[in-house]
Amino acid sequence: MNRKAFDHAVRAAAAVLGENEILVIGSQAVHGTLRGDLPPEAERSVEADVAALNDPDERKADLIDGSIGEASMFHETFGYYAQGVSQSAAVLPDGWQDRLVRYESPATNGVVAWCLEIHDLWLSKAVAMRQKDIEFCRALARRHLVEPEILRRRFVDLVGIAETQRSRVASFIDSVSGSDQT
Repeated sequence: MNRKAFDHAVRAAAAVLGENEILVIGSQAVHGTLRGDLPPEAERSVEADVAALNDPDERKADLIDGSIGEASMFHETFGYYAQGVSQSAAVLPDGWQDRLVRYESPATNGVVAWCLEIHDLWLSKAVAMRQKDIEFCRALARRHLVEPEILRRRFVDLVGIAETQRSRVASFIDSVSGSDQT
């Protein structure tokens, strides 16, 4: 998803919710944190994971999915979509809410997308550890868009993951910390 599509998905999600602020927690939050050209791996996804700022019963997530989610008319028309998610959908380090990055552009028509800060986003993807997440994380590290020391510090604050998973993520951080990853 390129930035133009991201802006459109943000605008559409806010319109569906009737709100002017949303939360973006998936890989496309990268658009809110980084400016300029992104690695292809960062724009590969056709979905923006969007959560309402206040959605205790997750009905707003369902509303987004039903209106502009996967297999919707929106998706069929534009080739990308917004997936409604809850704030708990991603495993994140403590304090992530305080580091959210405010994103707004002329194309969002006044809608503010609160996006995960790049290191918090990277860690959530490292925890998920799907092939696409590994490629995403490696691409950001290869371009020096994340700082290994910040990843290590915030890694300590990840809660709710098993020890085996914690070990895998720690090893992954170490493996991408050099400047010559492939």
